[in-house]
Amino acid sequence: MPDPSPTPAPAGDPVRRRALLLAGAAPWLARHSRAADLPRFELGVASGHPRPDGMVLWTRLTGPDLPARVEVQWEVGGDEAMRQVMARGSQWAQAEWAHSVHAEPAGLAAGRPYWYRFRALGQQSATGRTRTAPAPDAESTLRLVLASCQRWDHGHWAAWRHAVSTDPELVLFVGDYIYEYPSPPFALRRHEGGMARTLAQYRRRHEQYRSDPALQAAHAAAPWIMVWDDHEIENDYAGDRSPTLDGADFQAVRSAAAQAYWEHLPLPLAVRPQQGVMRMHGRLDWGRLARLHWLDDRQYRDLQACPPPLRLAGSAIVDPQRCPSIADPGRSLLGEDQERWLAEGWDLERRWNLLAQQTLLSPLRTAEGRVWTDGWDGYPAARLRLLQAVAQRQVPGVVVLGGDRHAHFVSDVHERPEDARSPRLASEFCGTSISSLGPRQDRLDAALAHNPHLLHARGDRRGFVALELGRDRLQARLMAVDNALDPASTMHEQARFIVDPRRPGPQRA
Repeated sequence: MPDPSPTPAPAGDPVRRRALLLAGAAPWLARHSRAADLPRFELGVASGHPRPDGMVLWTRLTGPDLPARVEVQWEVGGDEAMRQVMARGSQWAQAEWAHSVHAEPAGLAAGRPYWYRFRALGQQSATGRTRTAPAPDAESTLRLVLASCQRWDHGHWAAWRHAVSTDPELVLFVGDYIYEYPSPPFALRRHEGGMARTLAQYRRRHEQYRSDPALQAAHAAAPWIMVWDDHEIENDYAGDRSPTLDGADFQAVRSAAAQAYWEHLPLPLAVRPQQGVMRMHGRLDWGRLARLHWLDDRQYRDLQACPPPLRLAGSAIVDPQRCPSIADPGRSLLGEDQERWLAEGWDLERRWNLLAQQTLLSPLRTAEGRVWTDGWDGYPAARLRLLQAVAQRQVPGVVVLGGDRHAHFVSDVHERPEDARSPRLASEFCGTSISSLGPRQDRLDAALAHNPHLLHARGDRRGFVALELGRDRLQARLMAVDNALDPASTMHEQARFIVDPRRPGPQRA
């Protein structure tokens, strides 16, 4: 296991360091001898986007008085003690990108764990563990953690501590990594500053989140795939506007938020944002076992139907009969180009097609028949197009993975999603939040009777979903923290389901 410590390694004995400088053994260190006494890796390390021959390695230099450009060395080892260095290199960390480092080693062996660390300004980072994806033709299995929605001021993150204990090979985070809101005065642990709007404010919010030891340990334990939702920018934003801003004002906010997001997460250099636009959808093949598709349902969507009065955009809970625009067949949650990209990219050979996106794909109607317009229920024609492509191409092993709703949901996905008598087409697991408060359980209980495709709905606990995939079975364990207000809380398994790739639909285990 990697070293989960969020503090940097000691810089070494100062007397010995001065002697080395006088001897000329490390002239580059002499230029920053005072800087070496300050902690420079306080935000930890992370990795992401694994490939068969490499991955992205991330860190960010911290502390005052950083030079405008700092050379950062990185190493990849074949063992935790880093005795076998398999790759090394360096990268300039620049002030304009918050001194973040996004190294992309290549030429590594497929399908195995690696360890990594960074050095700069006389200091060494903690050691993280990562791994490469299996070779395209390799038989493989996969241990995956599905997580989302980690609002700092709603609770502690014991869920991350337990997620690390499952020894994941991949972490899939599907949105709301930070929250832009100011905190109420009674919050358990308050956000620093008010509403995030500027680059400096978004950076500070990310720094606060990344300071949490449990989150740092989770990043250091396995590579991550990131999907964003709305709170990384502003609640309920859609395309080029938010409920309160549009035009140049929203563009400035969106650009600042996207830059801070990229700076603080293990994302490739190739997706660095340009004027607030960043490609967030992609694919990963995991050997011959599975193809993972992840989507972006924010940047390209049409505005929500029937937004609240006096708002530029935003969600509402509506009666579809009184909101005819909700059924407009031209409206899209993903945008035309992304819809086409997904429809053309389903894998017909591998056993599993995992579809990661932000929210609940399956319908969720209230007892009165009302729906929430920010999710797929607000874009029913787009949802039907997605499922029609799955049905027409007879895509095998489709499992939908989501978050956003702050509750554990398990569902049959039907060819006509609102008709439980139509053929089962896929399985869905929508995970609860890491810490964000959930919906009232009595309302979910009432909704179950009106949504027969739902097999499980619990919003009273925080946690994550632990998935294990093999050739003939997927197992999903819905994990729930006993007390999200306690950083040392215990955890239990709320429910367990299995899926057969040849027979859509989750079965209770």
